Amino acid sequence: MFERNIAIIGGCGHVGLPLGIAFADRGQSVVLYDSNTRAVETVNAGRMPFREEGADEALPRVLASGKLTATTDGRAVSTAEAVVVVIGTPVDRFLNPEIGAVLQAVEAEVDNLVDGQLLVLRSTVYPGVTAMVTKRMKELGKAVDVVFCPERIAEGYALRELSSLPQIVSGRDPRALERAGALFRLLTPEIVELLPEEAELAKLYTNAWRYIKFAAANQFFMIANDFGLDFERIRHAVTYQYPRAADMPGPGFAAGPCLFKDTMQITAFNENRFTLGHASVMINEGLPLYVISQVERRFDLSEMTVGILGMAFKGGSDDTRSSLSYKLKRLLAIKAREVLCTDPHVTTDPHLVPLQEVIDRAELLIVATPHPEYRDLHVEVPVVDLFNVLGDGVRI
Repeated sequence: MFERNIAIIGGCGHVGLPLGIAFADRGQSVVLYDSNTRAVETVNAGRMPFREEGADEALPRVLASGKLTATTDGRAVSTAEAVVVVIGTPVDRFLNPEIGAVLQAVEAEVDNLVDGQLLVLRSTVYPGVTAMVTKRMKELGKAVDVVFCPERIAEGYALRELSSLPQIVSGRDPRALERAGALFRLLTPEIVELLPEEAELAKLYTNAWRYIKFAAANQFFMIANDFGLDFERIRHAVTYQYPRAADMPGPGFAAGPCLFKDTMQITAFNENRFTLGHASVMINEGLPLYVISQVERRFDLSEMTVGILGMAFKGGSDDTRSSLSYKLKRLLAIKAREVLCTDPHVTTDPHLVPLQEVIDRAELLIVATPHPEYRDLHVEVPVVDLFNVLGDGVRI
């Protein structure tokens, strides 16, 4: 009874677009619905609006096959058997979760929802949101099966991980759960079934766990650095052929659109009693200020031009959302004579300057994003390299 297999609301973003490409590459008819006209036009022209491994080749292929299209017309949602919602779920300026964001997005498309559809919540949500959406659909008289199937990808590697990682699916009743499992088995044979509330916490725990590990590494780095020791040498000794410590990360800015936000969602859910999460926020968000305070012990920043290398939130990415490089820039703007910023991948910031100009003019460099393009950098000025991109250690 449906013209298409899948419609993705928010389909031209970092989560929705790779998901749509992956389904279309497996023979599913997919429509991407997005309110961003420029992104829709870019996708329909066969160009990726952001960096994603393998997508530059895959997108034109699925467009040519007729299995994928993008539109700004919400009526396309009614043509698909499965409707996947992948909108962002931020915290507000008081760090409280925007609990109603997904519900509002679904309600905005309620006239385009059709009885018999499978409504898949793919966004990271506050625990209880799936139940809230299910209840609201019944109140509105919509006979749709609501499930929660969280995305688990690392940005930039989605197409690879969608087929290699087990998919978590959850639903309130057996029919919804079976439909969700059948949908995501198109991507990977291994499915993990949970209750919706379990799946909601599983996704939040995943991101918070990574954030906590980064905080531990950053705290260890600060301790070693305060005593004049190179944390990278210590970390190498701890992790070398020692499986129980193999997952200890190096130091660096822990940022992006998910880790901090989802740690705060758990905090709100647990009535502000997530002490470990709060401590991690203090450490990770405080790292830019720590770096500046250490640099100030050696240099008079008021007389210096400082160059920041990398403005994306992680290496190899062009995504600047919640990047701590910009927090570092704001803090340095108060302290330094001049701040110059560069990034080989970011094209959306008109204030960035070429790398060579930064190297020529800066008297101090800070590697804020571990882009591989910086590995062979040779300069005469001091470099603060938290990520050990240059291989000279991480002591400031």
